[in-house]
Amino acid sequence: MKQPLIQAQELTRVYQKEGTRGVEALKGVSIEIYRGQFVALVGASGSGKSTLMNLLGCLDRPTSGSVVLDGKEVSRLDEDALAHVRSHKVGFVFQSFNLLPRTSALENVELPLLYTDRSDLARWAREALEIVGFPSDRFDHHPGELSGGQQQRVAIARALVNDPEILFADEPTGNLDSASSEEIMALFTQLNRLGRTVVVVTHDPEVAGHADRIITMQDGRIVSDEANS
Repeated sequence: MKQPLIQAQELTRVYQKEGTRGVEALKGVSIEIYRGQFVALVGASGSGKSTLMNLLGCLDRPTSGSVVLDGKEVSRLDEDALAHVRSHKVGFVFQSFNLLPRTSALENVELPLLYTDRSDLARWAREALEIVGFPSDRFDHHPGELSGGQQQRVAIARALVNDPEILFADEPTGNLDSASSEEIMALFTQLNRLGRTVVVVTHDPEVAGHADRIITMQDGRIVSDEANS
């Protein structure tokens, strides 16, 4: 039987502030994601979709429950082991791009490679930028000299440069105009068709429409999990 790339069981996440009652952001969520899927996690603000992504991508730890990534239990790893998983198994794209403002597009993409044993970092970064369709005559431009769509392409290239098993994107079109949003989602679709597993967090039905599986969350629970025909 085909094994899931990610298998989460009974995940809960409680955010506790001193002197207050904890806020339960996830309430016993179980999910399986398989290689090559394009999944959209949708729901209103506060539904738990970003919390779930953070747990699946090893950015956070569950209060209870387990996460198995590519056959390995990761939810109880120490910080060094988690950092290794994040740098080799997963890539992240965020709404705000998170690019270093005084660093060129090429150098921004090189950053994850600094924590590997690869040589010729510029070559790997150039290849990643070419994959996402970033113009070569702007490789040396800083983020402030780029459009929002170009900045997001740099961010996607940076997420891809270590060839991760799965690509997570949290509201990747939130800061883009409609034309740029469509271009970026077409890029995610292309990457998925080339074999990349993609998980996108969004509240936008048009963005979710690019996925082949739509998981809807509400009040910290999954309320539907459907194929997108």
